[in-house]
Amino acid sequence: MSNSTRVRKAVFPVAGLGTRFLPATKASPKEMLPVVDKPLIQYAVEEAYEAGIRDMVFVTGRSKRAIEDHFDTAYELENELERAGKHAMLDLVRSIAPADMNCLFVRQPRSLGLGHAVLCAEPLVGNEAFAVILADDLMRGDQSGPGVMKQMVDAFAKQGRSLLAVQEVPLEHTKRYGIVKGEAAGGPLMRIDEIVEKPAPEKAPSRMGVAGRYVLTPRIFEEIRNQPQGVGGEIQLTDAIERLMQHEAVYAFQYAGKRYDCGSKEGFLEATVELALQHPEVGPHFREYLKNLSI
Repeated sequence: MSNSTRVRKAVFPVAGLGTRFLPATKASPKEMLPVVDKPLIQYAVEEAYEAGIRDMVFVTGRSKRAIEDHFDTAYELENELERAGKHAMLDLVRSIAPADMNCLFVRQPRSLGLGHAVLCAEPLVGNEAFAVILADDLMRGDQSGPGVMKQMVDAFAKQGRSLLAVQEVPLEHTKRYGIVKGEAAGGPLMRIDEIVEKPAPEKAPSRMGVAGRYVLTPRIFEEIRNQPQGVGGEIQLTDAIERLMQHEAVYAFQYAGKRYDCGSKEGFLEATVELALQHPEVGPHFREYLKNLSI
């Protein structure tokens, strides 16, 4: 794998307000909402780590200190656990941020859209390919297979071009997604001809919706910098990707696995139930509990 096709950094845009989960997110970041026993942001970071990424770049905003604290060393807690001889719990706390992982933080001073959040990370990313992971989308690879970002990083090593994770969505849901259309390019890849942000069902070019995982070439920064603000004064990543396609090929990647839209209450509850059932500690008891519910 050459340096130009190696993905070493992941960008996590975590400056959003999480209004769909008020009042839970009034004083706590939505990315810290727990699914069973881990916050959403930790699932996202673990997915990046599994893909071989070691530099985690968080684009934060005000009231997001809990994310920084979560990945920082908690000396008092570690000392208490060590004194109490709770070594399994101590190992668990220390595993949140392995020694070879770097956590980097940059502020997004104003909420100007996903494209702007990604641009805020440019000084920490530099002139190299990078991943973008939206923690709202909790994504799991197939049972025994690699995670979604690992699949994408491996595909990028061969392709060397920007990749967007996609999945087929119901026609009535196209207005929630960036929708892509293109030509099959072998295996899970499709070369994108057209990308439209949140089209009405009757105007959608296909049913292939962009999920919250990207591997992008550094040229994207130039496109974001030079584009005008879109609807609501926001700088959309989709618009920048459309401009990027005028200079280099961009591919859709049909991942193997499952996505939970944890930006919605329904998706968050689905993830909680399904991951609880898979959990080695609580899974068996929880399964019996569900069986005995009169639904």
